[in-house]
Amino acid sequence: MAECVADGPDLKEMEEEELWDLINNNRHRVSLEARPCLLIPYLRQARVLTEMDEEEIMNCMKFPNRCMRTSYMLDILRTQGRNGAMALLESLMIHYPKLYTQITGRKPSTEASGFSGLIKNAELTEYLVRAVTGMQKELQEARREAADMGARCTALEAELSQARPQSEALRQLRAEHSRLRRHMAGLHRDMLKLKDEKCDLHMRYTACVEENSVVNIRCRDLQLQMYQLQFELRKSQKETDFQRQRSVRCASPSNTQQLREEVSTLRRQLLQAETFTPAREDILTQDLEEALDGRTELLEQMCSLREESERLARERGQILEEKECLALQVQKLSLDCEMYQQKSTLIQSQLGELQAERDQAYLLRDEAQAQIARNLAEKDTLRRQVVELQEKVFTLRARNAQRGEQEKQGDRKYSWESCSDCPVPRPSPRPKLRRMFAICPEYKRSTSTEGGEEASSSIRSKHAEPPCSDSLRRREDELHCHSDSPDMTEWDSLASLIDIENDYDTVFEGDDEVMLPVTPPSLPCNNSPSDGAATPPFLVRLRPKALRISNRVMTISFHGEALLKQLQVVGGNKTGVFVHRVTEGSAAQLVGISPGAQIMEVLYEQERRSLRMVLEDSTLEEALWALGQVQGFCHLSLRPNQDGYEKLLLQLQSGEVTSGDSFYMRVNMSLSASCSGALTVTCNDIVHVTNTTHGSDGSWKASHVHPCQLKDLKSGTLPNYYRAQSLLIRAIEDMAFPQRPLKKAPENQKTVRIVSTGRQGPNPLWVSVEEDNTGEHKESRNSAEPRSCVTLMPYTLVTPHHPPTPRPVLLLPTMLGRIMNNRLGELSGFQLCEPELLNASEHAVRMHKAEILEECGQGSHRCYTLQSVEKVMKQGSHCVLPLGPDCVRRLHKAEIFPIIIFIASSERNVRRLRHKLQREGWTEEQLLECSRSEEPLLDKLPCLYRRLPPDSWNGTTALLGMLRSTILEEQNKIVWVEPDLW
Repeated sequence: MAECVADGPDLKEMEEEELWDLINNNRHRVSLEARPCLLIPYLRQARVLTEMDEEEIMNCMKFPNRCMRTSYMLDILRTQGRNGAMALLESLMIHYPKLYTQITGRKPSTEASGFSGLIKNAELTEYLVRAVTGMQKELQEARREAADMGARCTALEAELSQARPQSEALRQLRAEHSRLRRHMAGLHRDMLKLKDEKCDLHMRYTACVEENSVVNIRCRDLQLQMYQLQFELRKSQKETDFQRQRSVRCASPSNTQQLREEVSTLRRQLLQAETFTPAREDILTQDLEEALDGRTELLEQMCSLREESERLARERGQILEEKECLALQVQKLSLDCEMYQQKSTLIQSQLGELQAERDQAYLLRDEAQAQIARNLAEKDTLRRQVVELQEKVFTLRARNAQRGEQEKQGDRKYSWESCSDCPVPRPSPRPKLRRMFAICPEYKRSTSTEGGEEASSSIRSKHAEPPCSDSLRRREDELHCHSDSPDMTEWDSLASLIDIENDYDTVFEGDDEVMLPVTPPSLPCNNSPSDGAATPPFLVRLRPKALRISNRVMTISFHGEALLKQLQVVGGNKTGVFVHRVTEGSAAQLVGISPGAQIMEVLYEQERRSLRMVLEDSTLEEALWALGQVQGFCHLSLRPNQDGYEKLLLQLQSGEVTSGDSFYMRVNMSLSASCSGALTVTCNDIVHVTNTTHGSDGSWKASHVHPCQLKDLKSGTLPNYYRAQSLLIRAIEDMAFPQRPLKKAPENQKTVRIVSTGRQGPNPLWVSVEEDNTGEHKESRNSAEPRSCVTLMPYTLVTPHHPPTPRPVLLLPTMLGRIMNNRLGELSGFQLCEPELLNASEHAVRMHKAEILEECGQGSHRCYTLQSVEKVMKQGSHCVLPLGPDCVRRLHKAEIFPIIIFIASSERNVRRLRHKLQREGWTEEQLLECSRSEEPLLDKLPCLYRRLPPDSWNGTTALLGMLRSTILEEQNKIVWVEPDLW
């Protein structure tokens, strides 16, 4: 080994994290300058890399260039801890001394030293000399074996000439199978087109039926209104006739006749009194007094009788009026009865129409079901034909595989063995590296005899050179074959069949072929060839024991009935979902699932459909729901991640976190604290959710977020997604029905913000449930899937952004913004965005790159571009945008987040702007209409905005000062951006 001059820190005294921090700080330089083919031989001798690691680094298709291979090699060395870091630095000191000096600050030296503690210089030299001697002897043995193989090749050529006719027949069967598959795919496409056309016709028919129903309902309403008006007219006529009869009544003539008779009597008495004598006059006077007295009594009697008569007359009038009122009410009731009879007749006719429409719908449904039954019958017929062809393919494949197995048994005696004469103990030979997921099941048997030397030279290579071009071409063919293999058959157990062919080998006993299951880790596995000849079919594990590398995912298939009773999981979307406990004696334990494995994906069958749910970044609530849906055979994709699991357990035990969940979301409705511990939020609040399984009643633990820092404030509980969704629907119903009592919110505060996903957009706050395209029901779709309908969202996910430069400013409504833009651009620290004049070619290029924000006019290429905005931002000023709200999404795509300010106005404010509006050719009504039309558009933007209430300003001067203070305040805040949901 070489030792360095002490010009830098002593590497032997540095800890593991310090060494890797030193390497990671220069990771980019190492990836650009270092070549893995030069470093891997030394790292192999230092025992920090294995043969399988070398093969994956040098030949993996995921790393097309040298920098990616070097970076992946550093990731693998990171799992070896301090030994990996020391071995990497020593290899750099040998092959790249300048790079070593730049990383460590120490100059390399050729003096012997053993500071790494791995392999000393003398031991390494001795080991290399012995290895070279062994390889020379092995080369001589290989030459002798080559002579033997020449004779054997002659025999194999004769067998090959016999196998060629069978291969030709197999090729014809494959061509026929491909033709049938293409024909079936064409039929499937035609069926999909017919389904789409039928769906379009059904939608059009449904729309027409709905329009017809709306028109009929409108006509019925108008008829009812006409009937009501007719009945009210009749009632008014009856009342008019009744009043006219009362008005023409005459008073009774009896009183007038009595008065006339009394006047005539008094006149006759006066004529007689003129001829009387004084004596007679005295007598008459006395008689007159007596008569007067009697008349007085009669008058009193007459007055009492008159009063009684008047009272009786009034009572009679009241009774007559009551009689007439009752008669009027009888007439009204008869009219109402007639109206209700007509309504009943109309409703009966409508019910008859509805029954006819229902019968027609039943007939259409029966026809659709019959068509579906015919399609299923045709599909079953095609599937049976495919299965018959597949059986023929499997029969021929078994014969071909039997011949290959016989050749393998002849090749075993030529396998590589360690040299017994070598005094240095050599490591035990590893099994042949097999990349099962890169080999097509139907091709892996046929390649066992052809190209054996090429496979040995590429897969089992001990050198750093890449494989030959023929090997790379063969691997591409194998990968292409494997990518197409799941479509060969479509039956219920296809997914399990693919896993069996990928994970298990086939052992032949005479002429029989036996498919062997996976051996659980707790059971012994015998790989000796001699035992296989003397015992029944035995278990053969193709892949060696997996190394502890965090980016490798394995799929385990087992019976997952009541899966949550077999497994207990912890974690969340931030840390990943891990297996925490496994029930003793359960199926999960028998297949080898252990705590610390991260669940990446679950695949299961439900109602004859294969469903896949990705849990790599799902919350704990979503993971528990998804695993609870499994009721039968399932496939779990697991990734070993013990470090992440142990880190999560330490955080849970220390109380630093309560789960592995952590995400920020925007609340789209106002929620009051209905119980103790609940969090009060308003519409457009940003909260941080840290636990999605906080309560048994479906509650999340969340906290308010500081507007300028990612710091949690007051915490509490919130209803989960679907509870909040039901509350949102109830709030929308309350807004739609004004008769219900509503709590009035402040004028500048919204109660509900309606946000929904598109018909093809997934729900970003719930686990994605997708159908497995490799299953039988690949073409079937359930109309009840979450991503096939519009979904109201009470919460939306947001991501924080911290723009380092001054953000642009967008003033709304557009009319008022154009008035204030020029004055705001004249202030210090602000600059108005100027349009650019482009030619036709530049305009087309920038339009294609989506760099044009808005055009100034029709027919000209004068427009506002992203470059003009970025130019102002680089000068350290706020760019004032004289644009509309449509430019916000274009700016977000360029990672530019404008400050959006909506200036609310009232009639009193607008009067003060009358002269400025007249100067622009606008009216006050146009400004108010523009404000009312643009304010609802702000809720569709994927970011927050600031609203200035109308009572906060009373003129342009006060408004300008408020705008400046608001912009400075918004510049210091965090920008929260939603994903594009449509």
